[in-house]
Amino acid sequence: MTEPLISRDRHTTLPPRRIIRLIWAAHRALLRITGNRIGLGLPTADRRCGTMRLRTTGRRSGSERAVVLNYIEDGDRLVTLAMNGWHPADPAWLLNLRAHPVAAVDLAGGSRAVQAHEAGGAERDRLWALFHDYLGYGDLQAFTAHRGRETPVVVLSPARAG
Repeated sequence: MTEPLISRDRHTTLPPRRIIRLIWAAHRALLRITGNRIGLGLPTADRRCGTMRLRTTGRRSGSERAVVLNYIEDGDRLVTLAMNGWHPADPAWLLNLRAHPVAAVDLAGGSRAVQAHEAGGAERDRLWALFHDYLGYGDLQAFTAHRGRETPVVVLSPARAG
């Protein structure tokens, strides 16, 4: 049985996983074909999330891995939610960051090195609340109910030189 498209009620459902994966693959291809000129964007004043490509080091392979994510800004830090299509399992990129917290991000304005950590306690609560003000995530409470557990909030701070 396939899952219906997203609805707006508290019984929110998700598109089938194969559709989500197809959209992700198309976005990555668009970035590759256009040399990052189309597909990345900065957060806007009208509360739209930005889009970045996060480049991590594979925890087992040691190879570079890339994923496209939405993000918001918190000062000079970038903040994203560690979702796996709202699947209960943590996404591979989060597992990679736990093993190798130094990574790189490609933004509409260029690339930079970052140091990752998972927000906890009051920091997580504050950052989680910020996501409710942004367009693009829909009903976070309903979607996170699909996970069955707390969704990690990941903070990407500018990497220290040296």
